[in-house]
Amino acid sequence: MMTINPFKSVILIAALSGMMSLTAGAQDVSLKIHLSGVAKSKISLLSLTGTSIKTVLEHPSIDKGQTATLTIPKVLLPAEFVLRFDFQELESSNPYPSEKHIFINDQNLELWVKPKALNNPDSTYFQKDEKENTLMTRFAMENFKKREQLGLLQNFLMNYDQPASPFFLQGTTEYDSRRGQYNKWIADQTEKYKTSFVSNTFVFQHIPPIVWKGTATDRLNSVIAHYFDGMNFKNPAILKTNEIKEWMNKYVNIYGSMSTTMELRDSLFTLAGKRAIEKAKPGNPQVYGWMVDYFYNGFESFNMTAGIKMLEPYLNDPTCLTSKRKAIEQRLKGIGTLTVGSIAPDFNWKSGSGKTIPFHDFKTEAKYKLVLFWSADCQHCKELMEQLHPWYQGAEKTEMMDVFAISLDETETEIPAWEKAKVKLSSFKHKRAEQGIRSPEAAAYFVLSTPTMVLVDAKTNKIVGLPETVAQLEAEMK
Repeated sequence: MMTINPFKSVILIAALSGMMSLTAGAQDVSLKIHLSGVAKSKISLLSLTGTSIKTVLEHPSIDKGQTATLTIPKVLLPAEFVLRFDFQELESSNPYPSEKHIFINDQNLELWVKPKALNNPDSTYFQKDEKENTLMTRFAMENFKKREQLGLLQNFLMNYDQPASPFFLQGTTEYDSRRGQYNKWIADQTEKYKTSFVSNTFVFQHIPPIVWKGTATDRLNSVIAHYFDGMNFKNPAILKTNEIKEWMNKYVNIYGSMSTTMELRDSLFTLAGKRAIEKAKPGNPQVYGWMVDYFYNGFESFNMTAGIKMLEPYLNDPTCLTSKRKAIEQRLKGIGTLTVGSIAPDFNWKSGSGKTIPFHDFKTEAKYKLVLFWSADCQHCKELMEQLHPWYQGAEKTEMMDVFAISLDETETEIPAWEKAKVKLSSFKHKRAEQGIRSPEAAAYFVLSTPTMVLVDAKTNKIVGLPETVAQLEAEMK
C-alpha cells in the first residue's frame, strides 16, 4: 500500500497555491502592433523568464501602416519580454534590429511603433489605459531622481579624506536617514501597487547599509550580510521577473571580487551559494528551489565540485522544489564514481584503420590517455583548446599521452562548426557522440557540461586525475 507523507503534501499544496496565485484568472493576452516609420519589419517576442532569453513568438513580416497581432499564451504570463523588430527602412534596405523591454500581465495591449524610435514616448506608445508599462515608466523616473541624490551623497562620503571629522559624521547620518526613507518608499510602492506584476521588481532596488568607518573589506562584508534585507522570499512572483537573475549575479560578483586564486574563487562561490540558499529556505518552496537551481547552473558551468556537493542536503528537503534534482543527483553520482584510482568507463572508438574497438583495448605506447568531452560551440571549450592543443603539440607531450576528443555537438549549426574546428586540432583523435549530452559516452562519464577532462593510465585504464586546466593536467602527468 502506498503511504502519503502529510508534511510533504502540505508543502506541495502551498507551492501549488503560490503557482495558482500567479495565474489566477489568467488568460491568453493579445499584443496588437501598429507599424510606421519603416517599410517593413519582422517581429519577435523574446521571454526573459528562465535561465536564458528565448524567442516565444514571431511574426515573419509586417508592412508599413499594417497591424500585426501576437497572442501570448497564459502559461507564459505574467513576465518580462524583449520585443524585437528587424526592420527595413526601405524595401531594398538590409534588416536592422531594434529592441524594447516590455511587461505583459493580464491586459490586452495595443502598441503604436516606430522601430527607429522604440524608446521615444512620442513615437512608440501603448493605448491610454495601459497599466504595467505605464506604471514601470513612472516608477523608474521617480526612482532615478531619488537614487541620484543618494548616489551623489554616497560618492562624496566614499571619497572624503577626513572620516573622523564632525562634517563627515553629519554626512553619514544624513545618508543613513535618506537611505531609510528611500527603502520605506520602495516598500510603500510595492504594497500600493501589489496587484500589478511590475511591483514585484521594485524590491530589487532596496539599498543595504554601508559601514562608513571600516575598511573596504568591512564594507564588502557588510553588503553581503545585508544583501537580502527587504527581500520577500515568500513571494513566488519574483521568479517571473528578469531582475532576480541580475540581482543574484551582483551578489555572486561581490564574492568574485574578493577571489585571488581559482581555489579561493571556488571556496567563496560555494560559501555564497550556501548563504543565499539558507536565506531563501524559509520562503516559498519554488523560490527555495530556484535558488538551488541558480547555483547549480553556476557551479556546473565552472565545474565546481565542492559547490555541487554543497547542494546535496537540499535534495532531501521536501520543501525544496528544485527543477534540477535529477541533474544534481546524476552529477553527485558521477563525483562519487569517477574518482582517482577507479577504472575509467569504457566506450567504443573507431581506429585509424576503421576498426571499432573498446577504449580500454586501444593500444598505445603513451603512458596516458586523456578523455576530453567538448563542444565547438562552447566558449569555455574554445578557451581550453587554445591552450591545450599548442601545449600538446610538443614531441614530449604527444609521446606521453593520446588525446581522445569526444564532441557533444549535435545540432545543424554545431556539427559544421565541429567539422571545421577539428581540422585545426589535428594532433587529437576525434569522435562525435551522436546523441550529444544524452549519448552513452557522456552518460558513462556523468558529463553534464563541457569541457570535461579525465586523465587515464594507458595500461591499467585507471583514472589518474580529473584536471580542469592545462596546468593541472601537466601536474598530474608524472
